[in-house]
Amino acid sequence: MKLAIAALLAGSAAAFAPAQQAASTSALNAGKDDLVAIAEKANPIVKFYDPLNLADADFWGQGNEATIGFLRQSEIKHGRIAMFAFVGYIVQSNVVFPWSQTLAGAPHPSPDLSPEAQWDAVPLGAKWQIFAVISMLELWDECGGGGQRAHYMRGGQPGKYPSFAPFRDAVHPVLDLYDPFGFNKNMSEETKERRLVAELNNGRAAMIGIFGFLCADTVPGSVPALSGIATPYSGDPMVPFEGQFSYFS
Repeated sequence: MKLAIAALLAGSAAAFAPAQQAASTSALNAGKDDLVAIAEKANPIVKFYDPLNLADADFWGQGNEATIGFLRQSEIKHGRIAMFAFVGYIVQSNVVFPWSQTLAGAPHPSPDLSPEAQWDAVPLGAKWQIFAVISMLELWDECGGGGQRAHYMRGGQPGKYPSFAPFRDAVHPVLDLYDPFGFNKNMSEETKERRLVAELNNGRAAMIGIFGFLCADTVPGSVPALSGIATPYSGDPMVPFEGQFSYFS
């Protein structure tokens, strides 16, 4: 009955001139101001909450504005991953693909197993394929899709995954991850802003949700609301290659 349960976020002599310094300070303030504005829209009750003062930090000496871009990209990306994980957990708890998982004809792990145990049952080679695809998608994003857009720590828009158009034109046909058929190309700015806020909230909720499932399965009684549906799991969900591969064995 699990089906019934359904990141923030140059060096030149002229930089020391008063006019340039004022412009730089204004840009930094604008970065944090954006965080405050988004936070108030996402949760009008809590509003901007930053107990660790991350919005004022300077990661790796890249500057505060770059740090805010990194944090926003991280939250958006991990929120999306959590949404995939949350939905995937529910689906895997109830159904599996009817076709074979391997060329040898082995079926997909049974839904009688918990999603964590299903992952453990996936062959090592299949896991490496999954991680290879994830790595390529990550590389394409970090490279701005072959230079299509600026990096999110260099003024690019956090969370905006680049199109596969250069790859599609030069190498092989492939659909874009977002809006592959162009249905939203004429979307208004107001709608985009509203959907961004909704995505942030859904991602935050999904991060809580998927970790709720993992905790309920690995630590009995830790999530009372899920005690009746949790499937005990004795492994470690934070070790994706447990029993199959280790750098330390």
